[in-house]
Amino acid sequence: MKEKHVLVVFPHPDDEAFGVSGTLAQHIENGTPVTYACLTLGEMGRNMGAPPFANRETLPLIRKKELEEACKVIGIHDLRLLGYRDKTVEFEDEELLADRIGEIVAETNPSLVITFYPGYSVHPDHDACGAAVIRALKRLPKDKRPTVHCVAFAKNCEQDLGKPDVIRDVSPVIEKKLAAIQAHRSQTEGLMKAAKKRGGDALEWLKTERFWTYKWED
Repeated sequence: MKEKHVLVVFPHPDDEAFGVSGTLAQHIENGTPVTYACLTLGEMGRNMGAPPFANRETLPLIRKKELEEACKVIGIHDLRLLGYRDKTVEFEDEELLADRIGEIVAETNPSLVITFYPGYSVHPDHDACGAAVIRALKRLPKDKRPTVHCVAFAKNCEQDLGKPDVIRDVSPVIEKKLAAIQAHRSQTEGLMKAAKKRGGDALEWLKTERFWTYKWED
């Protein structure tokens, strides 16, 4: 089924590239508009390129440009940079963060929202981002809420949540996905070089994207 509008909410540049860029590219090729709300510029990222070409001062601007390039590759024209600080999302006022996301939801009226599954996404920023999205959507009447597809990769995902509800083959757009990953050069260059050295099917896992549909408790 074709979606009316897809809203993606992640905390860091490159979160979209590994987990959902294939899915987003397919939606866009199908004519569905996509809005990407990225909470931070990933300015506290540990990677500076391989070999290093960034430093702590230049990294935010570099990562902003990398994100813009990745969005261009995927086909995303509506990128929202929300201006929060990397590695501090968990300390933001929960209601105010939900307010900000709720405003974007009200404006775009998405039929599908993609974010991290709260509690199952390893990084505190990931979990806080997902929790804020759920908080914002929970304010809507249940019959007005969009479908929420969550990315999760904690070790206990399948034990607690069961098997993924959506397993999407993105091999038809794998070149776009690889280009999106490579656009985030400061963070991914070392990984891509290592994968090429291993050869064979080192990047085969990128051809499948997995999502859990958020189950509302109310």
